[in-house]
Amino acid sequence: MVKKPNELESIPLEVVERRIEKNKSWLDGVVITGGEPTLHDEVDLLIKTFKDMGLKVRIDSNGTNPDKLEDLIQSELIDCVAMDIKAPLREGKYDAASGALCNLSDIERSIKLIMDSGIEYEFRTTVCPAFLDKPDIVEIAQSIAGAMRYTLQTFRPTNCLDSKMFDVVPYKEEEMKDIAESARRFVENCYVRGEEMKALSCNW
Repeated sequence: MVKKPNELESIPLEVVERRIEKNKSWLDGVVITGGEPTLHDEVDLLIKTFKDMGLKVRIDSNGTNPDKLEDLIQSELIDCVAMDIKAPLREGKYDAASGALCNLSDIERSIKLIMDSGIEYEFRTTVCPAFLDKPDIVEIAQSIAGAMRYTLQTFRPTNCLDSKMFDVVPYKEEEMKDIAESARRFVENCYVRGEEMKALSCNW
């Protein structure tokens, strides 16, 4: 997490383009992440720049801006979407896990847009014991039943903005695997990050 972004040097797009050209022999795609990239007015131009260079583009999103997501999908600008789902889609629960007020109807609409998009996608959740347990993950999986892929990420108490989170003990590897197994009742391809590549091929 970047705590003081205004103190960091801005990297001109030309520098990024030169780096891409330099590594063109093995680089075939880019990921635009954030923050929330759909909030930037010129994200379309950035994506078009990469597409004109012959690259595939994945965008990482929290699903709070479904209008922009729909525009990017319908314009065929993106090849893949990865959306974070912070918690079960319940008032209060979602806000607590995300650390901000969220419009759940926007989250739900983004999920539907992505699942109906016809492009590659994954949903993912960072499983923090302070906010989520196995029933919560199963509830999330039920809300995206039949999804292409659901990836669980183990919470790591490093670089946390809230100092209290440093004291949270992460779930153990076997606990995470057990949670994923339970979620597979609704999403067949549900894996803990790092384990999924052993079981399926992914372009991203």
